[in-house]
Amino acid sequence: MSGILDGKRILVTGVLMESSIAFHAAKVAQEQGAEVILTAFPRPTLTERIARKLPKPAKVIELDVTNQEHLDRLAGLVRDELGSLDGVVHSIGFAPQDALGGNFLNTPFESVATAMHVSAFSLKSLAMACKPLMSEGGSIVGLTFDAQFAWPQYDWMGPAKAALEATSRYLARDLGPDGIRCNLISAGPLGSMAAKSIPGFDGLADVWNTRAPLAWDMKDPEPAGRGVVALLSDFFPRTTGEIIHVDSGVHMMGA
Repeated sequence: MSGILDGKRILVTGVLMESSIAFHAAKVAQEQGAEVILTAFPRPTLTERIARKLPKPAKVIELDVTNQEHLDRLAGLVRDELGSLDGVVHSIGFAPQDALGGNFLNTPFESVATAMHVSAFSLKSLAMACKPLMSEGGSIVGLTFDAQFAWPQYDWMGPAKAALEATSRYLARDLGPDGIRCNLISAGPLGSMAAKSIPGFDGLADVWNTRAPLAWDMKDPEPAGRGVVALLSDFFPRTTGEIIHVDSGVHMMGA
């Protein structure tokens, strides 16, 4: 039986660990018939080692989304490997330590600016770098952590994710005429490298132990990866500017 991404060419950013959503998005995409290319920063060799655990080999390209030279060369490097793109996965986020862990009121603007650049503005940067490869349209999918709320310890990553969500809507508006959809998956907490960088993350994650209608497993990123692949597919041909929750239902619970 054919997969839902048969013949699709997909670029996936942010594969740092086997426990990352990006890894599972790449894995499920390959299982569903896609050709996949990965980007990595700052350690492409780490991603190359993790990529060996995918069902099929995947080329890794170094990409710092804050470096315009890297962005300018991306289309040429991807074209050499795949020819064009049908989908892009944005799984990039970073905030300096002084922007997390209960330091919200004392974080300097320089750290806030870094969090916003890497975690939100980079969605626009990546979309524009890949747009020349998506002349037939396609799908861009990013990852957020529900920015409707002020989460414990999350601090300036909260406003950064809110900016990411707004950026996705504006990209959906402006890229729609080119047939390019832009959506987000809002996943529950997972034991990824990004989570481990947040002081007191276990306290935040404990919310899911008491409020999730469906059992939530912090060690299982595959449901979120499947959500990414679903949005990359043609099964959502007229869905854009949307945020799909893969969080076992916590987002809709009042108490």
